[in-house]
Amino acid sequence: MKMLSITAVALKRFIRDRSNLFFVFIMPLGIILLIGAQFGGPQGTRLGVHTPADAGPVAAALLESLDGTGEVTLVAYDDPDAVAGAVALGTVAMGLQIPAGLSARLAAGEDLQLTLIVADGAIAGPMQALLARAIATATVEESAIRFAVAFGADRAEAAAAAAGLVNEVAVVGVAGSEAGESLFEGVASQFEVGATSQLILFMFLTGLTGSAALISARNLGLVRRMLGTPTSPATVVGGEALGRFAVVLVQGLYIVLATMLIFQVDWGNLLGAAAVILVFGASAAAGAMLFGSVFRKEDQAAIVGVVTGLALAALGGCMVPLELFGGTLQTVAHFTPHAWANEAFAELLRRDGTIVDILPQLGVLAGFAVVLLGLAAWRMAATLKTN
Repeated sequence: MKMLSITAVALKRFIRDRSNLFFVFIMPLGIILLIGAQFGGPQGTRLGVHTPADAGPVAAALLESLDGTGEVTLVAYDDPDAVAGAVALGTVAMGLQIPAGLSARLAAGEDLQLTLIVADGAIAGPMQALLARAIATATVEESAIRFAVAFGADRAEAAAAAAGLVNEVAVVGVAGSEAGESLFEGVASQFEVGATSQLILFMFLTGLTGSAALISARNLGLVRRMLGTPTSPATVVGGEALGRFAVVLVQGLYIVLATMLIFQVDWGNLLGAAAVILVFGASAAAGAMLFGSVFRKEDQAAIVGVVTGLALAALGGCMVPLELFGGTLQTVAHFTPHAWANEAFAELLRRDGTIVDILPQLGVLAGFAVVLLGLAAWRMAATLKTN
């Protein structure tokens, strides 16, 4: 019970610092958005589509043709304004608005335009060419009917004839092939890589910089007063460690939920993702305890914590993906918990892995947590005796 009370106090100290709210909740999502907007969708363009209820069979044929290309992922929206909003946010790369009454208006001989929405500065040429091919496929039957009617044929008879012959028209297709092997096989969203890397970076960074609060409690005499009560050093250390763990855990769960809701990031097997967050969060909390026991000044711990956190993140594949590292650098990267966490998320998100598939990574991350916490407890016990 005393340990939980110490943990609650640590959380209250964290919440009272308004700057923490920005770095924990706002900044990670901003960087994820920036990364996603810069690099776009790696495995095909996400195309937001609004289809009015009265668009008719031509619209259905158009969407079927687009979906059959394998070059786009269609995302349906009920509201045309939502399509534009999704493009602006970066949730989809482009948006398509289909006119109301498309089939009936084409049959009446009206010329229509579809609206392709792109973000500022985006290149729409390839998508316009893809749409042109899909429109030609979707309207070939209607075009044949209108051609026959123009030469005096009855529309009903022309429609019946076209329906029977349209599938017999010879089609010339283009077959695609791939050269080389994709470095990011299985990535389904432009925000996926950024979400996992920034989750890892900020959880550990928040943990290390949180060590300043532990030093503050010690310098203000709060730890000494706790030890003056019937409270053992182990309880104090355990309560403070749980406080650090609670902070990084809240941040990790927040990033997962926010990216799922805002950026539609699929975190794969949720049990496996939760396990990675738990053991990696334990490593981050243990690192905070170690920093809090080594340094004596808050600003010193905060500055070194930021530098160390960013350096470990860069080395562990949070700024440049591990797939781009050379053999020697990949070996060195695995001396950080970040590399093992990145590998675990890659298995879950890109290769549809389960918690069983990431047991080796979880084991190593748990080992990091145990070693760091052991060092922190040993150092903290020595520090408490001197104080």
